[in-house]
Amino acid sequence: MRLLLRGRPRLTSLLLAGAAALMLTGCRGMESSQPPIHLNNNMDDQQRKDPQEGSALFADGRVMRPRVAGTVPAGAWSTDPVALTGKNGEAFAQTLPPGLTLDLALLERGRSRFNIFCAPCHAATGDGNGTVVARGMPPPPTFHDDRVRAYAIGQFYDVITNGVRNMPSYAMQIPPQDRWAVAAYVRVLQRSRMATLDQVPAEVAAEKGFK
Repeated sequence: MRLLLRGRPRLTSLLLAGAAALMLTGCRGMESSQPPIHLNNNMDDQQRKDPQEGSALFADGRVMRPRVAGTVPAGAWSTDPVALTGKNGEAFAQTLPPGLTLDLALLERGRSRFNIFCAPCHAATGDGNGTVVARGMPPPPTFHDDRVRAYAIGQFYDVITNGVRNMPSYAMQIPPQDRWAVAAYVRVLQRSRMATLDQVPAEVAAEKGFK
């Protein structure tokens, strides 16, 4: 064959072009009125259900199954229901869950996460006039309203976890420990607007010139 084609570049080009044309006829994606032939019954034909689709297999008619009661994510920092839900039974937790200590490190962590995830809407001061609001989003409630001041700390954790009204859930962005840290920092923001002089440490008051 090599001997026949040697010295005949035109014939060689024609043969190569013909071979390429034959190969192209077998490529997928060409128009056809016939359904494609699958020699391998792969995932294109899998038996599955789409999210939110109904199913007669389950009594509740839903294809999406709820989390099994009592289970926790792999590697979860705590198995305490209060730590994971913000609730003590049906009531919101009034204090931090076991395993967390209210100290400066926790509040600094809360401030860091708050400024990243919350301040764009709630503003760094918590008054609800963040940069997103300045661009047309309806303002969230101020943390300094008496109604919000009355929230239990577990309610702030619950809102961060599940969202409320225009606020989406931040469960995927903020892990549970940091949600508690943010909730504790919100309390600091609230206290900053209603603290009295006798609640300021004496050395701090003297440094600032207060008597």
